Amino acid sequence: MRTVDLIQKKRDGKELSTKEIEWLISGYASGDIPDYQMSALAMAIYFKGMSKRETRDLTMSMLETGEQIDLSAIMGTKVDKHSTGGVGDKVTLILAPLVASFGVPVAKMSGKGLGHTGGTLDKLEAIKGFQIERTQEEFIKQVQDINLSVIGQSDKLVRADKLLYALRDVTATVDIIPLIASSVMSKKIASGADSILLDVTVGDGAFMKTIEDAVELSQTMVDLGKAVGRQTVAVITNMSQPLGRAIGNRLEVLEAIEIMQGKGREDITHFICELAQIMLELAGKKVDLSEIRNHLTNGQALKKFEEFIIYQGGDLEDLYRPSSANYITEVISDDTGIIQELPALEFGLFAMRLGAGRAVKSDNLDYETGIVFDKKVGDRIEKGEIIAKIYSNKKIEPKMITEFKKNVRIGDESVDSKEILKIIV
Repeated sequence: MRTVDLIQKKRDGKELSTKEIEWLISGYASGDIPDYQMSALAMAIYFKGMSKRETRDLTMSMLETGEQIDLSAIMGTKVDKHSTGGVGDKVTLILAPLVASFGVPVAKMSGKGLGHTGGTLDKLEAIKGFQIERTQEEFIKQVQDINLSVIGQSDKLVRADKLLYALRDVTATVDIIPLIASSVMSKKIASGADSILLDVTVGDGAFMKTIEDAVELSQTMVDLGKAVGRQTVAVITNMSQPLGRAIGNRLEVLEAIEIMQGKGREDITHFICELAQIMLELAGKKVDLSEIRNHLTNGQALKKFEEFIIYQGGDLEDLYRPSSANYITEVISDDTGIIQELPALEFGLFAMRLGAGRAVKSDNLDYETGIVFDKKVGDRIEKGEIIAKIYSNKKIEPKMITEFKKNVRIGDESVDSKEILKIIV
């Protein structure tokens, strides 16, 4: 086979065979196929797409380029959760200990954020001493001991995905369903969990901008999981505005604690309880939402979260420390009405410029910076009330406040901001 012939075949809209895909991915992982040819193939896939069979073959071929974790030593049904990315998404920080508090083992590998999307590992690393790197043996033992561990993705898992993702990021080929689905599911399958909950975000702050694309991506990933015997459920969730109140690593940790103390907004509290119910069902436990809410707000989830932080080297005193940002700037409303829109992408980019996110992977984060909203979509606000507070280590100039306010649309219409839009099983 010749790589150039297969690039041309896909460029012309033809299907690649199973053997051709296996040859391409194996060759790329081994270094025999150079980046420039794989870039051309990724762009051909971007424009011509892939059939379901091709996507399945791509996923399985990528899976074979690294180790697969064996979690059989852990008793019970192991559950995992993955989000396709968003703004203010601190769900794992709350959901994982909440599910683990019911005795269900949660063995999760997470990633770091890039651009306007936040990463779970970045939030955890905002806690002094927290260790995201663990050996496979330490990872398994921790889940055996406390039912919960969240660590960084091992370099030994799915080598082809690590290489291909970096390439896609710099060649504008990230947001295409076959490449997203194969990237996510090859890693989730390799991570070893029995059951997987996929949180597929849709809207302004997500890769999927339309519900139709989100449904297609969800169904593709669910089918891939089921094909290898993993219970897989996808939940399509709303990312048209930031999730919860906070954007920024330290600020999101603090909001997660507030939610686990029963002080969170009702919308995100209910949303997390719904996700927990699905994860518990995947583990074979049918639990009423009221009981889940009790675990979330009466200290059981928080106790598990603290246990998890300590086990991975985190400083419990630092966990509760407020942001040390030098400046806290209030954004005051000029109008009276109901918040109509808070575009997640714009505020994610705003927080990134404060230092809360990375423009490129090599950027250093400022863990203390970000935004905390006093009002969200659907809330009433009076002229002179606080819309949000900006946490920064440099003085916020008036033009930045003007820019912030341009993205806050206030009107007279009532707005229903639903979090879960659709469930695909």
